[in-house]
Amino acid sequence: MINDLKKDSEQRMQKTLESLEQGFAKVRTGRAHPSILNGVMVPYYGSDVPLNQVANVGVEDSRMLIVQPFERTMVAAIDKAIRESDLGLNPITADSIRVPLPALTEETRRDMQKVARTEAENAKVAIRNIRRDVLGDLKALLKEKEISEDDDRRAADDIQKITDKYVAEVDKRLAAKEAELMKV
Repeated sequence: MINDLKKDSEQRMQKTLESLEQGFAKVRTGRAHPSILNGVMVPYYGSDVPLNQVANVGVEDSRMLIVQPFERTMVAAIDKAIRESDLGLNPITADSIRVPLPALTEETRRDMQKVARTEAENAKVAIRNIRRDVLGDLKALLKEKEISEDDDRRAADDIQKITDKYVAEVDKRLAAKEAELMKV
């Protein structure tokens, strides 16, 4: 029972790390990468859908993305969705949509670091919430006399070690992302 709780908490913390990586992918580093546009939602027949469901997103060169809609009628809607996203991009429209990535200034890099730090802090909070949930489950088991106090204490220590491991991993990934952002 305690081992199941540990496994579950570790799996949930691993999913939090995966979510952090997805958040980091949206923070642009000055190089073109299709994942920059992952969060862009495009209106399509009355509902908002992710950009990659209505167009192919590719890299033309290191500072240019190219978006090729599946339907020509979607060009205007995709252009508008990219402009209105909080990415600060201005697409150039023709048959396909070219999205030049402006060079990052020092100030923009600092802003991107703040965004990355916020993503990392949210991941840490999620990890701590998972720890809190598992410790609550352990206390409930102790209250129902399904585990002893010693088992509870040992399991709480193990959960704390798992939590520390994942928080350290978040810090490591944040440091790598910050270094990537500051690299010119």
